[in-house]
Amino acid sequence: MRAPTDSIAAPPLPVLEWVNVAMLRMDQQVGRPVLVEFWDFCRINSLRTLPYVRAWHERYAEAGLRVIALHCGAYPPSQDPALVREAVERLGIGHPVGLDVEFRAWKQFDVPGWPARYLFDQRLRLFEYHHGEGGYADTELAIGELLGSKVEPVPPLRPEDAPGTVLVEPSRERPGAWSGPYGAGGVHAVVSGRGELRTGDGVVAVEHPGVVTLVEHEVHTEAVLELEPGPGVEVHAVQFTAGVDPD
Repeated sequence: MRAPTDSIAAPPLPVLEWVNVAMLRMDQQVGRPVLVEFWDFCRINSLRTLPYVRAWHERYAEAGLRVIALHCGAYPPSQDPALVREAVERLGIGHPVGLDVEFRAWKQFDVPGWPARYLFDQRLRLFEYHHGEGGYADTELAIGELLGSKVEPVPPLRPEDAPGTVLVEPSRERPGAWSGPYGAGGVHAVVSGRGELRTGDGVVAVEHPGVVTLVEHEVHTEAVLELEPGPGVEVHAVQFTAGVDPD
């Protein structure tokens, strides 16, 4: 979504621990477009957005775009800086990641939830923003506009990412190893430890802290989840993602 005016300045970044860069200050970014992404490696919505953010860094960093990911963890695994660093390496993230453990940057930007991205122009004025999944083509076209380049946006990585697709709101997140009826396009568990999760459809391996997908449907589906963690695995929450409207 385009910013309503060109007078909203980028907030200064607090002093943070950084991954992939020694230190980063917002005022040192004047003269280049800056994309700020708030995320959590224990949120499936952040992980579904990540491939697009990663691609924008790879495509446009040499042209001047600065991508900054600010990690704000909401679960025990994602509140551990060491586990965040492991996740950044595992996920192949090459752009700077700030560990906003105390949510100081989050409060400065007045972020409503995960994921959230803010694109600033060369004067560090807000140019375009988006909350939640989606809007990828709009953001990439805005990046191209700021760089003065004609761009071809990353093709949709899944049917529900395509512009104009009608989605159905999924069930709300449930704490712990929850079982019960739901409506969604996908079901995912936030986990720590190592071992297995048993579901009504089989066994899912847990190899590291983060998110594991339990069920994926082609369209929004009403169903019942049966979930039982095996030895050595803790489930912190069950998350649901939107599915395509079957009608």
